[in-house]
Order: sequence, then C-alpha cells, then structure tokens
Amino acid sequence: MVRMQTVNLIVAGLVLLLAPPVFAHPAPDGFAQLAARLSPSVVNISTSQKVEGDLPLFPEGSPLERFNDTFGPNGPRTENSLGSGFVIDPNGIIITNDHVIKGADQIDVTFPDGTTLNAQIIGRDAATDLAVLRVEPKEKLPAVALGDSDTALSGDWVLAIGNPFGLGGSLSVGIISARNRDIQSGLYDDFIQTDAAINKGNSGGPLFNMAGEVIGVNSAILSPTGGSVGIGFAIPSNLVRHVVDQLLEFGHTRRGYVGVSVRSITHEVAQTFGLDKATGAIVVSVTAGGPADSAGLETGDLITRFGDEVIEDSRNLTRLAADSKVGDKVELHYIRGRTVHETSVTIGRLKEETPPEPKTYKVPSGPVEGQILGMSLSILNDALRRRYNVRSTVSGLVVTDIDPNSDAMGKIRVGDVIEEISWTPIASLEEAQARVKALKKTGKGPVALLINRHGQLLPRALKF
Repeated sequence: MVRMQTVNLIVAGLVLLLAPPVFAHPAPDGFAQLAARLSPSVVNISTSQKVEGDLPLFPEGSPLERFNDTFGPNGPRTENSLGSGFVIDPNGIIITNDHVIKGADQIDVTFPDGTTLNAQIIGRDAATDLAVLRVEPKEKLPAVALGDSDTALSGDWVLAIGNPFGLGGSLSVGIISARNRDIQSGLYDDFIQTDAAINKGNSGGPLFNMAGEVIGVNSAILSPTGGSVGIGFAIPSNLVRHVVDQLLEFGHTRRGYVGVSVRSITHEVAQTFGLDKATGAIVVSVTAGGPADSAGLETGDLITRFGDEVIEDSRNLTRLAADSKVGDKVELHYIRGRTVHETSVTIGRLKEETPPEPKTYKVPSGPVEGQILGMSLSILNDALRRRYNVRSTVSGLVVTDIDPNSDAMGKIRVGDVIEEISWTPIASLEEAQARVKALKKTGKGPVALLINRHGQLLPRALKF
C-alpha cells in the first residue's frame, strides 16, 4: 500500500512538471487583429506657427550664401511640429498632448485613409499636458474608448500606435514597466511607465491594453540619446478622463483648491510625529483666508487622511485635492505634535495661474558665456538657435561646453537648453549663477535642472 502511494506521488509530480504553466494573462499570439481594429482611430497631428524676427545671414562667399534671399532679414518664417492623437467621439473629438499644439497657428489632423482636416482647440491644460481638439468630419469617425487605468498592472501587455518621426501608423508593443511614476514634470505627475518604444512624434498618441481600451496618453521619454531606450511615460486614462470632461464642458479645468503648500516627509521626521512609517504630507505654508486656513490648519501639521483616502505623500494629496469637486466638504485628518485631529475643509476653486510674461533681455550678437556646475552656458541668440536646432519658443541658457571632470559629463549634452534650476525658470546668466550660489550656501544638493533636448523636457540632478 505504501509502495502504491509512492508511485502515485511520483506520477503526480511528473504530471505537474510536464503540464504547461497557466497564466492569468497569457501572452497573445499576435497583435494584427487588435492593430487593425484600433489604427483607424489614431491620427497624425501637424502644426505650423508663424515666427517673426530676423535670421542671421550666411557670410559672403559661403556656399550657403544663395539661401540668404530665402532666409533674408525681416521676413517671417514658419516652424512646424508633428505629433499624434486619437478620436474618442465619432463626431470629431480628438485627444492629444498640449505640447504638440502649443502656440500653433494652424492644426491639421491626418487620418489613416489620407484624409486631412483642420482642427480647432476646444481646451488645453498645460498642467497635465493634455489638449482636446475638434474636427468637422463628413461622416462618423472610428473612435476608441478610455479604459480604467487603475486596473492596469506592471507586467501587463500594452500597445502604442502613433506618428514617430513622422512615420504615421507605427505600432510598438511592450509591457507596463511601473505605475505612479513622478518624473518631475508637474504637480500632477502619475505616469504609467512602459518599455513599448516611444519616440518623438508619438506624443499625444494612445497606449492600449489588450482589450483595445486607451489606458494612457503617450507623453514623454527618458533617454540619454533623444531616442527610445525603453523608458516611456503615459498619462493614465483616469486622469485624462477627468481633465477632458472639464475641457469639454467648460473649455478649461476647474481644479479643487485647499490652500496649503505641502511636502513629503522622511523617516526621521515621521518619528517626531510618533509614526513608524514616512507617510502623510506636512504643511509648510497656509494661504491666508483659504479653505485650510478657515478649517484651522497650521504650518507643521501632518495631513494623514483626505476624505476616505490615506495620504501616502505630498503628490498624493495634491492630486486628490485637485480632483475634488468645488464646494464639497471633505473630512481631513492631521497630526499636530503627536495628537490626531479632525476637521472639515470646503474645497475652493484653484485659480489657474497665467504664466508670467517672459523677461526681456538684450540679446548680444555673439555668445556670452558663463561657467556653472562645470558647464559653459550662453544666452540664446539666433545663431545659437540655428546651430543647435532650438525652436524660437524655447527659453533658457544653452550648453556650449562641458568640463569632462564635472558631474555634468554624461548627464548633460552640448546643445541642451537649461530651462529651470531648482524648478525656477532661468533667463539670464546672472539668475543662474545667483540661484546655484544660493543653493550651495544651504549645503543641500544635488541641484535639480530641467533641460530641453530637441523638444523633450528631461529632469537632471548635478552635484556641486
């Protein structure tokens, strides 16, 4: 009897070893049918913008002198850009990235069948880099639906369709590499990271799950080369839906407002509140007369719960507050000292800030350079814009040389434009030098930079 049981166990073990593994989400045999169904809803977006201003002339005797008549002084020129988008309403509603259509005088939408229609902007939101367009089709358009991005898991298959480098109808496949990524591009960062190839021109295109639902809008890449290295980022569809609904209804966003500035905390700070884990968002300032001020919050309070949601960090609280309905009352838990308190805050409406007018500086005819963090930086002028292919809408300081012994080597490239230092816009060498000097005095590092590399905004951090 014992022998028979042993034989049965051996047979059962062999069956388990030989049986094929069972997966909850098996890898698909192919993507052709899915691509054929979804591709008609994905569009190419091209924009043009008239730019006034002189272009420097090629020197006399230069082989390019003959082009001076074309690029002569006092003549407006046209700058173009390419991107992607997708139809969410058969009547002609299209979603894309705000940076794809920003500053455009004309927006043309080209469909897979070759039809091109002029598009009008319904609304745009720079904070989340989303825009909604409308075209007037003669017939109903094929449309795709927004899915539930909260159900997307790391390891799930995804499909991206777009217009990389102007090559319309391009398909790339990969998986979700991570969720809830913060790439320091704004207050509401909550990106889906994917290894599906995303390149310049994919911006604004859809990221699909295997059910054919849009779970993200492809928006950014992280790359040392400017091309795809398998690290792309998409805005999750649940955030897209919230913003798009407001843009369709109002033409602008109506974000909730609490009236506090908050920061995440470290483990050491958490211990001062009697916590074993670094969770919550600490209040660093309270807007006088704002909702939080009226609710009794003070600087130094640690917010731990917002409504039914436990607050993990400051980014979590910022998104929850922004998504709240104006006028609603929300129960808020916070710790003051080591005592837990509760209060009720009435959500106000966030006034969307109008970007300040750029400072005007007299641009010299030749490069004016200064050394900062091992980089030679120069004020942008027409010659440098042409040399490094920098668009007229980009502002900041261009990198013209890098000390090979500095921390910038390998992180920054010649031709990159430093737009921000420590998340503060920089328009002059004096501002940049003063900002770095002030940060160095605090003894806190590294220094956060936001660089523009051929239209891609990339965060970088450099040691002193």
